[in-house]
Amino acid sequence: MSNPENESRRYPLLESLLEQKHLPMKGIFTYHDLAKMLDAGVRTVQVWCKDKKIVVRDLPARGRFLAQDIEEFLERSVRRQVGREEKP
Repeated sequence: MSNPENESRRYPLLESLLEQKHLPMKGIFTYHDLAKMLDAGVRTVQVWCKDKKIVVRDLPARGRFLAQDIEEFLERSVRRQVGREEKP
């Protein structure tokens, strides 16, 4: 039996970010959408795509990103701190 709460929160990082920015959840996001949500330039988003930091797709209406792509990008964006004993 599925839990309705889990089904409505499939992308917790993305949904939290959109809520903080007062932006709507969409089915397909553009370069401009992603730039706005991350306070980055469109060119920066394009570089991330070129560097394969985020999956870019060929979707209708100039869409390039699905919610799952952005969620995975956000999950990988955690900055890991190097401990003193790990520094070269």
